[in-house]
Amino acid sequence: MGTFKIEGGIRLKGEITPQGAKNEALQVLCPALLTSEKVRITNVPDIIDVNKLIVLLGNLGVKIKKNAPGDYTFQADEVNIDYLKTEAFKKEGGSLRGSIMIVGPLLARFGCGYIPKPGGDKIGRRRLDTHFEGFINLGAKFRYEREDHFYGVECEGKLKGAYMLLDEASVTGTANIVMAAVLAEGTTTIYNAACEPYLQQLCKMLNSMGAKISGVGSNLLTIEGVDSLGGCEHKILPDMIEIGSWIGLAAMTRSEITIKNVSWENLGIIPNTFRKLGITLEKRGDDIYIPTHENYEIKTDIDGSILTIADAPWPGLTPDLLSIILVVATQAKGDVLIHQKMFESRLFFVDKLIDMGAKIMLCDPHRAVIMGHNFESQLKATTMSSPDIRAGISLLIAALTAKGTSTIQNIEQIDRGYERIDERLRAIGANIVRV
Repeated sequence: MGTFKIEGGIRLKGEITPQGAKNEALQVLCPALLTSEKVRITNVPDIIDVNKLIVLLGNLGVKIKKNAPGDYTFQADEVNIDYLKTEAFKKEGGSLRGSIMIVGPLLARFGCGYIPKPGGDKIGRRRLDTHFEGFINLGAKFRYEREDHFYGVECEGKLKGAYMLLDEASVTGTANIVMAAVLAEGTTTIYNAACEPYLQQLCKMLNSMGAKISGVGSNLLTIEGVDSLGGCEHKILPDMIEIGSWIGLAAMTRSEITIKNVSWENLGIIPNTFRKLGITLEKRGDDIYIPTHENYEIKTDIDGSILTIADAPWPGLTPDLLSIILVVATQAKGDVLIHQKMFESRLFFVDKLIDMGAKIMLCDPHRAVIMGHNFESQLKATTMSSPDIRAGISLLIAALTAKGTSTIQNIEQIDRGYERIDERLRAIGANIVRV
């Protein structure tokens, strides 16, 4: 198990380029299973979760060529469906939550899809019902083997288009259903669909392969089924969660940082959310410039009441950024209520921040009040363990601003979502060592 040792209190300076988006990559790698032609994808992040999915596709028989760092060509012209029933697949698929994304395309093209109960972050219950209810609406039959937590969907002949109202605007659920519906007979209408930029990217990619998806960017998608799809080339967007992480890092460490090529039009309300914390960020072309902050003051609501920052489906604030916003608020001037609505275990890492000297009141599993120090009291270095990807990066940001040397264990959680993070931080002046 790896460890980071971090010397805190150092101001950083320089430019940093965000990696390709993890959450998009886990979606757009899977349409390669929908065609026998070549699919080329660029700006693929070199992180554990994405690499696991690439290995899984290879074990399914997909031919994979690495053209350059972050540049892959996939060709699924000899898929081995029998691999899905092996013990090796049950072990491999169960270690990666993104493995659920192969079910929709396999069901559409081969009439069956199986998946062990997927792993991933321990941030609370993450239901799969939306995925499978969508497949059932398209005509698939569902089965669940309780003893080994093995899910399956099967269909004789082609799937049939249908109208469906999703019970929740699940991003991965919407993506999976869309990938199944593109080869179904007839028209599929999905209402209460997710509309995140990464889902939009998936739909645009599928359309470039020959799919007929309309309503992209809205919560009402219409998919006219086609007989087959062809190859394509696709470039993954920069990771908005990593961009938010760098904004928070700059403010907390009082650093002057430029974040390069951020795709401003796909950031939604993220920049303004950080501005509500009092953080100055400037748009310079497609870059974000964050000047040195000696302090930053949280804004109140118009009536003077305490600011509340909550997550919501797009175009609301992504829940993946709440952990970062919470840690940044610990050194702000003023108070803020963080309301994590979507996952009931994601705020439990705050006890580690409290040990470092942060003033946080955890109201319940979903809400925390942060009383900012205004840099009048520096966080103290400590030893801690990363419970999930986003809590891990938040603790890393806290360690970079703390007085003394901190140790973060279980850094494989951070590596699941952040590419070569220690190297990239050292390039802008951080004192961080991987042990």
